Amino acid sequence: MGKPYRPKDHFFQRAKQRGFRARSAFKLEELVGRFGLLRPGSRVLDLGAAPGGFLQVIARAVGPSGLAVGVDLVALRPFTEGWVRTGVVDVLADDAQAQVEALAPGPYDAVLSDLAPKTTGVRGTDEARSVRLAERALELARALGKPGSSFVTKLFMGGDFEAFRAQLRETYREVKVVRPEATRSASVEIYLVGLGLGALTGRQ
Repeated sequence: MGKPYRPKDHFFQRAKQRGFRARSAFKLEELVGRFGLLRPGSRVLDLGAAPGGFLQVIARAVGPSGLAVGVDLVALRPFTEGWVRTGVVDVLADDAQAQVEALAPGPYDAVLSDLAPKTTGVRGTDEARSVRLAERALELARALGKPGSSFVTKLFMGGDFEAFRAQLRETYREVKVVRPEATRSASVEIYLVGLGLGALTGRQ
């Protein structure tokens, strides 16, 4: 058993102090620091963006010369930065790619996903739904990412983990598995990072 959930723990307090909308911002900050995922001028797509913690980090990193696009099932509170665009998109919908490109056409330098299913408490069901969202995020990253781009997705650890990691290894030059420091101790979530889209698939 993990430690009990503490809604106002250290990272919650730090997020408030720094003006972040969610503690998840610290997870992305760690990944950016380790793997150099975001640069000034980059075009970045954030899937499952609400309430906007990832998107805040992205917007600050890419700056006015870049573009930060965030989508979710619910509308995000508006951003003041002119280079941030948001929209309501169901990534599992057949026309999800078209909806994203209506906001801002690709290609993107990075596609980041913090998508998570509504949990049922049934481990196998929750893991399967998590994998489906991660697979959909990967489909969108393949379609919208430029050659050499990066990918990040959240995933609940489970029986299909190795099969999903194998898909990433077929698509990206390097694949890393990370459990960011800001992850709650009781959580089963991890993040997979893909670096170098198309390096192993012959894409130019």
